[in-house]
Amino acid sequence: MIYDHILVRYGELALKGKNRTAFEKQLQRNIKHALTAHPTSKIKRTFGRMLIEIHDEDPKEMLEKLKHVFGISSFSLAIKTENEEEKIKEGALQAFLNHSPKAATFKVSARRTYKPFPIPSQQLNPVVGAHILRNTEGVTVDVHNPDVEITVEVREQGTYISCGRIEGAGGLPVGTSGKVMLMLSGGIDSPVAGYMALKRGVDLEAVHFHSPPYTNERARKKVEDLTQILTKFGGKIKLHIVPFTDTQKAIHQHIPSSYAMTVMRRMMLRITAHIAENRGAKAIVNGESLGQVASQTLDSMYSINEVTNLPILRPLVTMDKQEVIQIAHHIDTYETSILPYEDCCTIFLPSDSKTKPSREKSNRFENRFDFQPFIEEAVQKVETVELGPASGKKENMIDDLL
Repeated sequence: MIYDHILVRYGELALKGKNRTAFEKQLQRNIKHALTAHPTSKIKRTFGRMLIEIHDEDPKEMLEKLKHVFGISSFSLAIKTENEEEKIKEGALQAFLNHSPKAATFKVSARRTYKPFPIPSQQLNPVVGAHILRNTEGVTVDVHNPDVEITVEVREQGTYISCGRIEGAGGLPVGTSGKVMLMLSGGIDSPVAGYMALKRGVDLEAVHFHSPPYTNERARKKVEDLTQILTKFGGKIKLHIVPFTDTQKAIHQHIPSSYAMTVMRRMMLRITAHIAENRGAKAIVNGESLGQVASQTLDSMYSINEVTNLPILRPLVTMDKQEVIQIAHHIDTYETSILPYEDCCTIFLPSDSKTKPSREKSNRFENRFDFQPFIEEAVQKVETVELGPASGKKENMIDDLL
């Protein structure tokens, strides 16, 4: 194999001004973590690019892992040469022949960030192109719609030559936007919401409400598996499992059925807010889409949001179900999400849930019974499971969340 580097390009990071270095350093850490299984690869930062050295290993697995790293706009296999005209021309020819031996047309796109190099970018294009034409047969230049675009980047460290680009995940590097708490139900929507939040650079932890014996261990395992899938995009994730049975029973016994769903969501939000504050999270993320079900109407959101001052982020709020399903397929959560294991939201599900519940009635019904001990007990008994992408193993721990 002639390639010795992977050239990583940024997206939004290029617009970050004075904060750009911090974003780049976080991206470098994330790439290093994603390539843990490739310890010989070295990652270097240079202006506007990340350079990954390839040694005696097949880069296919590395390329596949880079697809999941947020903050990357695109990346390419590249050949590094010295900043000498003849070596650049020969490197470009090798890259072109290796990339697509049967290509009929090409163009050269040169970029000179190292200004002491004597040939300007616009002059380097025909110099390299002429060399390729002289050493190939049946090949022509097409600057508008070429079969292959040969990119030549002249930098201080050397010249990097690549053909073609692999699209990256885009977004911002995970860990640059603060910590959030994802309400992870086990359905189709909430894992997609977690993925979308990770794309905006958050450090994500998840909360799942578990109601044994009404929800079984397979339902819990399903949520752990969904969290495991999300670790491909965000590294290790802590999953906080909340015992919710007693709280749900109390709601069923003391709240009118038409308001049971609203009050249950308010209790879940209260508990999640407690965990978020104890874990240093600045916002809560959920998978709600406006108008999708009774608890996701604007009136319901207004009544439910009352119980916390933390921002509630809803990445899917404007999406329809088919858009969400498409993303779920893309990130490989769909098949796990549709496994037929019930979550706590389906327990004691009333048939007459209010689509326009009022805050006043929600508070009045809640004040008939003291739910505070149930909330405190649920928070105290939270079990935390940490999952990571490297080994797929999980570590059980009881966090001191108080």
